[in-house]
Amino acid sequence: MSDAPLISVRGEAVLEVEPEIARLTVHVQSREDDRRRALDRLVERNERCLELVRSYGDAVERLETGGLVVTPLLKYRRREGDVRAYQGTVQIGVTVSDFTVLGELVTRLGDLERTAVHGPDWALRPGSDVYARAARQAVHEAVARARGYADALGCRLTGLVELSDENLARAEPEHVAFAAAYGTTGADEPEALALEPETQTVRAAVEARFTTTAPDLS
Repeated sequence: MSDAPLISVRGEAVLEVEPEIARLTVHVQSREDDRRRALDRLVERNERCLELVRSYGDAVERLETGGLVVTPLLKYRRREGDVRAYQGTVQIGVTVSDFTVLGELVTRLGDLERTAVHGPDWALRPGSDVYARAARQAVHEAVARARGYADALGCRLTGLVELSDENLARAEPEHVAFAAAYGTTGADEPEALALEPETQTVRAAVEARFTTTAPDLS
């Protein structure tokens, strides 16, 4: 084992950047006395919602259906077979990359009959280079800090013993969401909602150990 002196440091980086995508969660619902009518109506409303989202073309990065459920609603909680209505719900996930159309899309979705919109949830893409930039900046900070300590001790760095990543972390900002109540479609298009992208904070930290020449402690 080497007897060379060691300096152990921690390097950190915090980046504040604009979001790259916005996620919306859309719930489409139907409620009818008959199960089949509830399902048929849900299919119609779901297709109308999908058509609206698809009309925005490349501005929508991803469109996916989370699931469909048709549930009987009982008149009394403890009596089986006494159904007052059937309720259908389908969940749709929408990922938008062009924020110039986001406000319009949200309000138009919220204007659809028995449709609720939750979001936007601002985010970076999972493979965003922002995470790599934060990691590199944290390493540079660790090296600079170690050199500062070495200078103070009258020595210099000679090698790297270990570098460990404390994992990249995205700070979760306060959630700002828009929810459109279930309603009916009006004759006129709704006015687009003004939305301001939420700043994303990315943190990275590393721990590093360096060997040094003998310090000058005189």
